[in-house]
Amino acid sequence: MKVFSKVQIYEGDKLTTERQNIASTDLMERAGTQIFNWIHARMQGAQVPIHVFCGIGNNGGDGLVLARHLITHGYNVVTYIINCSDKRSKDFLINYDRIKNVTKDWPKVLSCSGDFSEITIAEKDIIVDAVFGIGLNRPPNDWVKELFERWRLSKAFTLAIDIPSGLYTDRAVEDENAVAYAGYTLSFQSPKLVFFLPETAKYTIQWEVLDIGIDRDYLMQTETEVELISKFEVLPLYKTREKFSHKGDFGHVMILGGSYGKIGAVNLASRAALSSGAGLVTAYVPKCGYHSLQTSLPEAMVITDNETDFINTINFDIEPTIIGVGVGLGTANQTIKALEIFLKKNKVPLVIDADGLNILSKKKTLLRLLPEHTILTPHPKELERLIGKWSDDFDKLEKTKAFSKKHSVIVLIKGANSITVFGDKLYINTTGNPGMATAGSGDVLTGIISGLIAQGYEPLAATIFGAYLHGRSADISLEDYGYQSLIASHIIETIGEAYIDLFKQPEQDQPKNSEDEGQ
Repeated sequence: MKVFSKVQIYEGDKLTTERQNIASTDLMERAGTQIFNWIHARMQGAQVPIHVFCGIGNNGGDGLVLARHLITHGYNVVTYIINCSDKRSKDFLINYDRIKNVTKDWPKVLSCSGDFSEITIAEKDIIVDAVFGIGLNRPPNDWVKELFERWRLSKAFTLAIDIPSGLYTDRAVEDENAVAYAGYTLSFQSPKLVFFLPETAKYTIQWEVLDIGIDRDYLMQTETEVELISKFEVLPLYKTREKFSHKGDFGHVMILGGSYGKIGAVNLASRAALSSGAGLVTAYVPKCGYHSLQTSLPEAMVITDNETDFINTINFDIEPTIIGVGVGLGTANQTIKALEIFLKKNKVPLVIDADGLNILSKKKTLLRLLPEHTILTPHPKELERLIGKWSDDFDKLEKTKAFSKKHSVIVLIKGANSITVFGDKLYINTTGNPGMATAGSGDVLTGIISGLIAQGYEPLAATIFGAYLHGRSADISLEDYGYQSLIASHIIETIGEAYIDLFKQPEQDQPKNSEDEGQ
């Protein structure tokens, strides 16, 4: 699913009215009606008090359309106008007149010089947030902050229209108290990038996309910087197998890593590579890992260097398709030296994780030796060591994009919504759960991506698909183990089920974010 920028959303609205020969108020009517339909389908006329707070721009106009439909269908509605400026949008004014024609209880106008003493909101009530939309370009004033604080204190369920008020689409929040906290957000046509970033995702617990009929050609033909990756996006990447295939058709993965006490990381990555479909896997480890790998993972081959406790030389006479570097590797000086010598002569594609990343951070000149489209899979702290500190999530993404372009690498930022960065493009993964915050899950991801590349997937496709499979496998395992008991081996055990799940009939027509029920 494409994630459109603010500029692209405005352009889509404009083109839609032109190509469909409708007025902007007609498009607003569509949007407000869709919100009403969503609420009506769930409430079926229930007389829970609904407080609709409308700003004086187009987001407020959407709220007025909603309030009008709620009123005409007999709901218990109180409508408020947040009157903090003399600038009212044309479509807002049109819908302000329309709502006055269907009720004797005109919207209550709240001015910046007033107070909230007449507003009574109970915990069982519903708040609809239609104060600001995506056009917000400055922090809300203290009076509006006070209103948002009143919402929070009421503990009433808050439904945001398009985006929680106070959030920007393209930059960080200056004051978290100046943002509405939504239990649910109904986003028009496309989710917003801020729904997926660590600093701003907290402002909406759940979100859902509503189709308001934006021009289909525009939606299909417009390239976006951000894409949301779900089953629908990865299914076309899937490669089928011919009947007479053999293991040589699916590549040879080498997992290069391990040190004394950390051979388990190599085991996990190797198992994941095999389970994701690699034809052959060889582990390159120090001598201390030989017997444990040979006994615990008979499907893998093992090569050792001359050192017992850590890798100090990298020499092999096989020709791997892809090498996964860094899991359990350690950062001994001899290991760093060995990796530098290896990178100077290596021509094989690489996936680099863990101590491989830490070594690159210690000696950044090694970045020049990486093959084009090398895949780096850092968690936030490893990313900071690579690109430096950032001021906020948007700065982090900009710095990562610059790093990707400078070194011609693919960067997978691991987290609750893992983001693959390649040049100026961002691919946001939708699978996974908090149970993955456990030792070894990153090693499994390295193995999965390596296994996909071995099978012939291009590096970018392998990264996107690998992140999806990794998270989906964990989601399937969660059903049996819950958050606390999920371990990395469980993720490997359900990779096969994640593949099969690709071809199951979807339960919904579009991705929807929610808190996992888990256990």
